[in-house]
Amino acid sequence: MPISDLPPPNKRLGQNFLIDPNILRKIVSLAQLDLSDHVLEIGPGRGFLTEALCQAAGHVTAVEVDRRLHAYLKSRQARLPNVEFVCEDALAYPIESLPMGTVVVANLPYYISTPLLFRLLDQRDRFPHMVLMLQNEVADRLVAKPGGVDYGVLSVMAQYAAVITKAFRVSAQCFRPRPEVGSAVVLLRPKERTGLNQKEETGLRTLVKAAFAHRRKTLVNSLRDEGYESHPLDAALQRLDIDPTRRAEALSVEEFIQLALALSSHHL
Repeated sequence: MPISDLPPPNKRLGQNFLIDPNILRKIVSLAQLDLSDHVLEIGPGRGFLTEALCQAAGHVTAVEVDRRLHAYLKSRQARLPNVEFVCEDALAYPIESLPMGTVVVANLPYYISTPLLFRLLDQRDRFPHMVLMLQNEVADRLVAKPGGVDYGVLSVMAQYAAVITKAFRVSAQCFRPRPEVGSAVVLLRPKERTGLNQKEETGLRTLVKAAFAHRRKTLVNSLRDEGYESHPLDAALQRLDIDPTRRAEALSVEEFIQLALALSSHHL
């Protein structure tokens, strides 16, 4: 089909379609799929990656919010017999209904990539691994180490939940229309839930958000400003030998976990 006959990109939805066949091959190769695999693709767009996934996996669930693109993809159903096209917002789609062992392979819509990441990581028991195309700066935040400007809430919570590798960068020339930002593909391998229970994990997320709420302030001042009581906070920091004058960006993921556990024992 000529390009002129394809559904045009929707600027409001931040649509930039991947067109480079080499990048498509690298993404599918990184996903290490076989014909027994079920794949979740978010934002299939015009279906270039979908077609490659269809050939590599047994079943693909492709979730597309754009009704025009969904209708176009459905018109190609005969060529993609093992793909289920779903017209729905990925932030509302019931990913908990997917089979255990589903592999996520997606060029995430950049304007909702962070909340989508958190949704996927909340259901990480379901996904042995995820291959995601993201804005390059988001990929840098995912793999950032303590002490740098990229290290923040996303870094801590993602690294708590998964082992993350920034696999390769993708030039803006590989998309139509060309995005104004660079892109990168990351591989996430979710960790088993052996550390914190659900209540403690919620406490960790609350703690991390509070710690980074005032980046220029010391850890203890930022947490106090966010409602943490001084006495149990000071006692926990002392017990863990964490200097209260350090800033949040200086704490490792493991230190945040230990602090969250110490504070939960005080019923904060």
